[in-house]
Amino acid sequence: MATTTLHASTPLTERAGALTHERLRGIRRGLEKESLRANPDGSLALTPHPAALGSALTHSHITTDFSESQLELITGVHASAEACLQELAEVHQYVYHVLREQGEEMLWVSSMPCGLPTDETIPIGRYGASNVGRAKSVYRMGLGHRYGRRMQTISGIHYNWSMPGVTSEAYFGLIRNFRRHAFLPLVLFGASPAVCGSFVDGRDHGLLPLGECSMHLPHATSLRMGRLGYQSDAQSSLAVSYNSLEGYGASLQQALTQPYPPYEAVGIRNPGGDYNQLATSLLQIENEFYGTIRPKRTIFPGERPLHALRERGVEYVEVRLMDLDPFEPLGISATTMRFLDVFLLHCLLSDSPPDTPQEIAALARNQHRVAARGRESGLLLEQGRRERPLAEWALELIDECRPIAARLDAAHGGQAHAQAVAAARAAVLAPQTLPSARVLQHIEREHGGSFAHFVLERSQSTQARLLGLPFPEVLRRRFAEASAASIEEQKRIEAADTMPFDVYREEYLRPERLGLGSRRRDRAVPAAAI
Repeated sequence: MATTTLHASTPLTERAGALTHERLRGIRRGLEKESLRANPDGSLALTPHPAALGSALTHSHITTDFSESQLELITGVHASAEACLQELAEVHQYVYHVLREQGEEMLWVSSMPCGLPTDETIPIGRYGASNVGRAKSVYRMGLGHRYGRRMQTISGIHYNWSMPGVTSEAYFGLIRNFRRHAFLPLVLFGASPAVCGSFVDGRDHGLLPLGECSMHLPHATSLRMGRLGYQSDAQSSLAVSYNSLEGYGASLQQALTQPYPPYEAVGIRNPGGDYNQLATSLLQIENEFYGTIRPKRTIFPGERPLHALRERGVEYVEVRLMDLDPFEPLGISATTMRFLDVFLLHCLLSDSPPDTPQEIAALARNQHRVAARGRESGLLLEQGRRERPLAEWALELIDECRPIAARLDAAHGGQAHAQAVAAARAAVLAPQTLPSARVLQHIEREHGGSFAHFVLERSQSTQARLLGLPFPEVLRRRFAEASAASIEEQKRIEAADTMPFDVYREEYLRPERLGLGSRRRDRAVPAAAI
């Protein structure tokens, strides 16, 4: 497939025009959607992962995230937003049918969690008796010790994206621009301006009361992406640069291998001999590093993700800042996905100067400002050495996306991408129509200021809608067979283990496994990734 060279001196419209229809039709995307299981009263379901959903260790489409109560539903890779959403809908349908057959649980449709029990009562994911299964649970135990279990129950939707002919260098340019302009999808698609009071109980939070049991910020877009969400004071000291794969890898390697005193104090094991965490470094494993977007590469069994990136380069990017949209049955719409396609292409095609420590710090401040105050009239963001109105900057970026949308529409037919860009522009000009504003409007006008009542109503409505769709027996049988096969695969992995877990953990975490060419010299570490 032909690769188009993108010259820094070429205007954005010309770069978009130089992309062949073949490459544009070669764009691929996939979704990973997290959702808590909730009881009819809006409390967290504390039951084990349903056996009918298969093995959370080995099922390719249904697993768990941090908590045993937190489902993660995964699609394959698709050539269109519609095909991706169709698969996600089918996975949802199977899950909802299983939950209905086993009781009254439902999926919680908000990124911010339902009514939570005490922190230590939130169950971490369990993955069986194999070494890799135990390692996944110990890793989650470590997350609980480091950040608290409540923070880990926040859910989101990840958008995986690739295009043929893009080099690792170009993907890192995309990532730098995405981070610079991440305020735009945060404003457009943030949908978590309020939380249940149980989430912030006993914490300094700076939120305002909403009704009797809820908290909010009046102009917030995504509390999930703000100071109360996926944030880490420890990781704030980690100024990871995205200027190159080499620099990114070096930053992560340091965080993965150097002991961090507060985590050394936690210790690998507790006095009773049970594991507290996998390691005492700033990051236990690569996935612990928080970010709005990640470079990714499919890994071999037992391979470290950083090794895979260094050895074979970036394969796709994972967008991680998307909230669940409670007004969409699947948490995201085809229109949103098409805008993301356009926006990611804008990030790829635009000039992308190297980042600096000063810019990285400013981007973090911008993210916090937009998460907490993104709909505030006249809000200013940092851009270089000046401050700039968010709305003005957002409209400039959206207008720059128009020729890219036109090029995508020319490749695919129709005007769906242009319409997605037009909808984004209209939303910036009418902030009361943004998802975060609509959430607050519904909470205040229809649910007496109760976040929990609003999300419960949306969760019940979504459940009824998806259960009401046709679900052919052949599809049900296919999912049931996949679940049964995943359980057998977990048993096979457990039976094949010969290495003591202590040895497995030390072997997996050896620094040599992170470097180029190390895989051939390593002892085999079997099964799936941690």
